Amino acid sequence: MTIDTQAGTVPGAVPVRRPRSKTLAAWLAFVGGPLGLHRFYLHGLGDMLGWLLPIPTALGLYGVERARMYGLDDGWSWVLIPFLGFTIAGCALMAIIYGLMAPERWNAKHNPQLAPDAAPGGTNWFTIGAVVLALLIGATVLMSSIVFSFQRYFEHQIEEGRRISQ
Repeated sequence: MTIDTQAGTVPGAVPVRRPRSKTLAAWLAFVGGPLGLHRFYLHGLGDMLGWLLPIPTALGLYGVERARMYGLDDGWSWVLIPFLGFTIAGCALMAIIYGLMAPERWNAKHNPQLAPDAAPGGTNWFTIGAVVLALLIGATVLMSSIVFSFQRYFEHQIEEGRRISQ
Protein backbone atom coordinates (compact mmCIF):
# COMPACT_ATOMS: atom_id res chain seq x y z
CA MET A 1 0.00 0.00 0.00
CA THR A 2 1.36 3.43 -0.93
CA ILE A 3 0.16 6.87 0.06
CA ASP A 4 1.21 10.42 -0.76
CA THR A 5 3.39 11.86 2.01
CA GLN A 6 1.56 15.19 1.74
CA ALA A 7 -1.84 13.65 2.48
CA GLY A 8 -0.89 11.82 5.65
CA THR A 9 0.50 8.51 6.73
CA VAL A 10 -0.93 5.09 7.22
CA PRO A 11 0.92 2.63 9.44
CA GLY A 12 2.91 0.25 7.27
CA ALA A 13 2.53 2.42 4.18
CA VAL A 14 5.45 3.18 1.88
CA PRO A 15 5.59 6.94 1.32
CA VAL A 16 5.48 8.10 -2.30
CA ARG A 17 7.47 11.22 -3.01
CA ARG A 18 6.10 13.87 -5.34
CA PRO A 19 8.08 14.25 -8.56
CA ARG A 20 10.86 16.86 -8.48
CA SER A 21 10.84 19.32 -11.37
CA LYS A 22 14.17 20.13 -13.00
CA THR A 23 12.95 23.61 -13.93
CA LEU A 24 11.83 24.45 -10.40
CA ALA A 25 15.07 23.09 -8.95
CA ALA A 26 17.12 25.24 -11.35
CA TRP A 27 15.17 28.39 -10.43
CA LEU A 28 15.39 27.61 -6.71
CA ALA A 29 19.15 27.11 -6.99
CA PHE A 30 19.52 30.41 -8.85
CA VAL A 31 17.16 32.57 -6.78
CA GLY A 32 17.16 30.91 -3.35
CA GLY A 33 20.34 28.87 -3.50
CA PRO A 34 22.30 30.91 -0.94
CA LEU A 35 19.55 30.02 1.55
CA GLY A 36 19.60 26.33 0.60
CA LEU A 37 16.09 26.27 -0.91
CA HIS A 38 17.07 23.99 -3.81
CA ARG A 39 18.63 21.50 -1.40
CA PHE A 40 15.48 21.43 0.74
CA TYR A 41 13.33 20.98 -2.37
CA LEU A 42 15.40 18.06 -3.66
CA HIS A 43 16.49 16.34 -0.43
CA GLY A 44 14.04 17.49 2.25
CA LEU A 45 14.49 19.51 5.42
CA GLY A 46 16.98 16.99 6.83
CA ASP A 47 19.66 17.98 4.30
CA MET A 48 22.71 19.22 6.20
CA LEU A 49 24.21 21.15 3.28
CA GLY A 50 20.93 23.02 2.90
CA TRP A 51 21.21 24.15 6.53
CA LEU A 52 24.91 25.08 6.12
CA LEU A 53 24.49 27.24 2.98
CA PRO A 54 23.07 30.28 4.84
CA ILE A 55 26.25 30.53 6.97
CA PRO A 56 28.61 31.84 4.25
CA THR A 57 25.73 33.92 2.92
CA ALA A 58 25.28 35.58 6.31
CA LEU A 59 29.04 36.09 6.69
CA GLY A 60 29.17 37.79 3.30
CA LEU A 61 26.20 39.99 4.12
CA TYR A 62 27.92 40.95 7.38
CA GLY A 63 30.99 41.88 5.34
CA VAL A 64 28.85 44.08 3.08
CA GLU A 65 27.37 45.75 6.16
CA ARG A 66 30.86 46.33 7.61
CA ALA A 67 31.98 47.86 4.32
CA ARG A 68 28.96 50.14 4.40
CA MET A 69 29.62 51.16 8.00
CA TYR A 70 33.44 51.37 8.07
CA GLY A 71 34.32 51.82 4.40
CA LEU A 72 36.11 49.53 1.97
CA ASP A 73 39.38 49.85 3.88
CA ASP A 74 38.00 47.65 6.64
CA GLY A 75 40.07 44.46 6.65
CA TRP A 76 37.27 42.16 7.73
CA SER A 77 34.91 43.37 5.03
CA TRP A 78 37.22 42.39 2.19
CA VAL A 79 37.71 39.00 3.81
CA LEU A 80 33.97 38.38 4.37
CA ILE A 81 32.38 39.81 1.22
CA PRO A 82 33.76 37.08 -1.10
CA PHE A 83 31.90 34.45 0.97
CA LEU A 84 28.66 35.90 -0.36
CA GLY A 85 29.93 36.13 -3.91
CA PHE A 86 31.30 32.60 -4.01
CA THR A 87 28.10 31.21 -2.49
CA ILE A 88 25.96 32.98 -5.09
CA ALA A 89 28.29 31.82 -7.88
CA GLY A 90 28.25 28.23 -6.60
CA CYS A 91 24.46 28.20 -6.47
CA ALA A 92 24.31 29.66 -9.98
CA LEU A 93 26.58 26.82 -11.08
CA MET A 94 24.18 24.32 -9.50
CA ALA A 95 21.31 25.94 -11.42
CA ILE A 96 23.28 25.48 -14.63
CA ILE A 97 24.05 21.85 -13.77
CA TYR A 98 20.42 21.13 -12.95
CA GLY A 99 19.16 22.86 -16.07
CA LEU A 100 21.55 21.09 -18.43
CA MET A 101 21.13 17.62 -16.91
CA ALA A 102 19.64 15.07 -19.30
CA PRO A 103 16.00 14.22 -18.51
CA GLU A 104 16.85 10.53 -18.14
CA ARG A 105 19.60 11.27 -15.66
CA TRP A 106 17.43 13.77 -13.74
CA ASN A 107 14.55 11.32 -13.40
CA ALA A 108 16.88 8.47 -12.45
CA LYS A 109 18.41 10.57 -9.68
CA HIS A 110 15.47 12.60 -8.34
CA ASN A 111 12.39 10.76 -9.63
CA PRO A 112 13.29 7.05 -9.66
CA GLN A 113 9.61 6.07 -9.48
CA LEU A 114 8.94 7.70 -12.90
CA ALA A 115 9.81 6.71 -16.43
CA PRO A 116 13.18 8.01 -17.70
CA ASP A 117 11.48 10.42 -20.13
CA ALA A 118 8.84 11.72 -17.68
CA ALA A 119 7.85 15.39 -17.79
CA PRO A 120 9.44 16.55 -14.47
CA GLY A 121 12.90 15.91 -15.93
CA GLY A 122 12.14 17.68 -19.17
CA THR A 123 13.71 20.89 -20.39
CA ASN A 124 11.57 23.84 -21.46
CA TRP A 125 12.07 27.55 -22.07
CA PHE A 126 11.80 28.35 -18.35
CA THR A 127 14.65 25.92 -17.70
CA ILE A 128 16.76 27.55 -20.41
CA GLY A 129 15.94 30.98 -18.93
CA ALA A 130 17.21 29.86 -15.54
CA VAL A 131 20.42 28.51 -17.11
CA VAL A 132 21.05 31.70 -19.11
CA LEU A 133 20.42 34.03 -16.15
CA ALA A 134 22.47 31.83 -13.83
CA LEU A 135 25.36 31.90 -16.27
CA LEU A 136 25.15 35.66 -16.68
CA ILE A 137 24.74 36.59 -13.03
CA GLY A 138 26.91 33.77 -11.66
CA ALA A 139 29.90 34.61 -13.85
CA THR A 140 29.56 38.32 -13.06
CA VAL A 141 29.38 37.72 -9.32
CA LEU A 142 32.26 35.24 -9.39
CA MET A 143 34.56 37.56 -11.32
CA SER A 144 33.57 40.53 -9.15
CA SER A 145 34.29 38.58 -5.99
CA ILE A 146 37.70 37.47 -7.25
CA VAL A 147 38.62 40.98 -8.40
CA PHE A 148 37.41 42.58 -5.16
CA SER A 149 39.28 40.19 -2.90
CA PHE A 150 42.53 40.30 -4.90
CA GLN A 151 42.45 44.08 -5.20
CA ARG A 152 41.97 44.53 -1.48
CA TYR A 153 44.62 41.91 -0.70
CA PHE A 154 47.25 43.56 -2.91
CA GLU A 155 46.39 47.03 -1.59
CA HIS A 156 46.89 45.66 1.92
CA GLN A 157 50.26 44.17 0.90
CA ILE A 158 51.39 47.50 -0.56
CA GLU A 159 50.41 49.32 2.63
CA GLU A 160 52.31 46.81 4.75
CA GLY A 161 55.34 47.13 2.47
CA ARG A 162 55.29 50.91 2.89
CA ARG A 163 55.10 50.57 6.68
CA ILE A 164 58.08 48.22 6.72
CA SER A 165 60.17 50.45 4.45
CA GLN A 166 59.64 53.55 6.60
